[in-house]
Amino acid sequence: MKFIVLFCFVLLIIIQTDFGQNEEIPRKQRRKMYRRRLRKSSSPNHRSNRQLGIQQMTTVAPTARFPIVNFDYSREEKFESSLSFLGVESSYNVLPGKKGHCLVKGMIMYNKAVWSPEPCTTCLCSDGRVICDETMCHPQMCPQTVIPEGECCPVCSDTEQREPIKLLQKQLPPPQVEMDQILQKEALQPEEDEEEIKEEETEQKKETPGPRDWGKLHNEWESRGGERKQRPGEEERSAQQPQHQGREEEEEEGEEGEEDDEEDEEEDPVRGDVFRMPSRLPVPAPPRGRPCLPNGCSLSYRTISCIDVFLTQIPPLTAPEITSLELVGNSIISIPDEAFNGLPNLERLDLSKNNITSPGIGPKAFKLLKKLTRLNMDENNLVQIPSELPSTLEELKINENNLLGIDEESLSGLNHLVTLELEGNNLSEANINPLAFKPLKSLSYLRLGKNKFRIIPQGLPASVEELYLENNQIEEITEICFNHTRKINVIVLRYNKIEENRIAPLAWINQENLESIDLSYNKLYHVPSYLPKSLLHLVLMGNQIERIPGYVFGHMEPGLEYLYLSFNKLTDDGMDHVSFYGAYHSLRELFLDHNDLKSIPPGIQEMKALHFLRLNNNKIRNILPEQICNAEEDGDSTLEHLHLENNYIKTREISSYAFSCIRSYSSVVLKPQNIK
Repeated sequence: MKFIVLFCFVLLIIIQTDFGQNEEIPRKQRRKMYRRRLRKSSSPNHRSNRQLGIQQMTTVAPTARFPIVNFDYSREEKFESSLSFLGVESSYNVLPGKKGHCLVKGMIMYNKAVWSPEPCTTCLCSDGRVICDETMCHPQMCPQTVIPEGECCPVCSDTEQREPIKLLQKQLPPPQVEMDQILQKEALQPEEDEEEIKEEETEQKKETPGPRDWGKLHNEWESRGGERKQRPGEEERSAQQPQHQGREEEEEEGEEGEEDDEEDEEEDPVRGDVFRMPSRLPVPAPPRGRPCLPNGCSLSYRTISCIDVFLTQIPPLTAPEITSLELVGNSIISIPDEAFNGLPNLERLDLSKNNITSPGIGPKAFKLLKKLTRLNMDENNLVQIPSELPSTLEELKINENNLLGIDEESLSGLNHLVTLELEGNNLSEANINPLAFKPLKSLSYLRLGKNKFRIIPQGLPASVEELYLENNQIEEITEICFNHTRKINVIVLRYNKIEENRIAPLAWINQENLESIDLSYNKLYHVPSYLPKSLLHLVLMGNQIERIPGYVFGHMEPGLEYLYLSFNKLTDDGMDHVSFYGAYHSLRELFLDHNDLKSIPPGIQEMKALHFLRLNNNKIRNILPEQICNAEEDGDSTLEHLHLENNYIKTREISSYAFSCIRSYSSVVLKPQNIK
């Protein structure tokens, strides 16, 4: 019996020992993995990966929530995922756009575009979704930290770094020549000298402070008059120990976590002949070739920013490493030929909101900028496009100026230009040469809004995909307007003077890629016929539309998905069962608010893909049981947002079956109602 008890006791001890060892190993491994992740999170490569949305993805609202804003009209899964947010609704600020693009504060970002809305935030446009990421900073183990100008993460202050840096320089191992001489002297010394050396070393071990006693150690060096002469034995060991033992100790301490680091540093004695730096002490390198900047300007990475600093001329800068220059909001009048001689590698130049005039720009002002891809000259006093622009330009913005025309040579050589914005000028079909856009072989995005066009400008590039002509005086669309633009995807013509009988039957019906048309705030009385077959997104808000003709959407493939008819004059007589023929299977959003409807339009219950329906601000009085939900069909409706407020509906008289197919009653908005 005693033997059995003894055997069980020994077996229990063995099991506990193995369990403790097995438990200890994963704990250390977890700490090592945590430390490695922490190190990687502060590395530039890892940070760039996070900027692409691999970690900590944050969707910016409301630009990535709905396809009317995030421009993804062809992918159903995107829309359904965006509608998963309860309570999120579409906006009246409807702006169609090419699939994959993002709208951010009125600016359209191309797919895969990266920008920084705030100093420590980086955003990415990914297939119509805006993904933002904040820069993660590595924690600093020092009492005082500062954030350098233009940077996001804090670093230890100069006062904390100066002393350890000096001490580190004093403890560097001697050169190889001096080391050979020391070894020769050591071989010739008698044994008595070796004993004296050992005694001095033991005394030094007792007196040497720990790695945190910086002030005490610094005072000791100062009192001894600077650098102390090392004995031969010390020099040999100090040359070997920091390279092997010191590095191993630092790596082990760095991998075992912050708590273990503090305990090990307090308990582990420091040898007198080895000076060890703390493993996480930052030693930033001094900036090299920092350019001399005017007052108020800042330098961040490779960008010089001089925004609203009252400059009257372009500052003379010599900094070949700079790739971006921002001179926004100053009083610059001219650009001499030699203005950018010291910045040969500029890729982005922002001169917006100044007083630059066309005569003030030298003929060779931009000629030496062989790498320039983006030039912004918005809100200046230009009357013509600057000459001899670099052929590398991909984006040119000259909005809100006084351009009086574009001749045949104005855009010559810009065969890489993708984006051209010329809004808010004095351009018209009379002062633009028909061959002006011919050199633009790669142009995809063209903005000509807020000008004086009466017709669609001729000679548009065959490569153009998005055309914006809002706020002009366009009255008609002829059948030859888009003959050569077979790739066009988006046309925006809101705030013009177009009537439906002034749109030629063959104007765009044969376009195979045209998916979005915005004809809001024109002079339409009917929904236009002969719309493109490929149309997915039609915006007709703010007209005087009274009727939706029958079969007007019947020829479309794969079918219209978004139809916005808000703020019109639609009545019950202006719609019948065939008005939406061809769109019953595809329509996802239907806006009929702010009209003169007195009842629910026919065919709503047959719209199998409908997610969003607006009928608010009409004159509707009754909701019959089968006008929205079909009682004969099983299964839930896809409808997620239904607006019926500001009508004349008596909510207590609504049938209990009227909304039986809707998944959540919180999706139905009935209050407030008008009383009459």
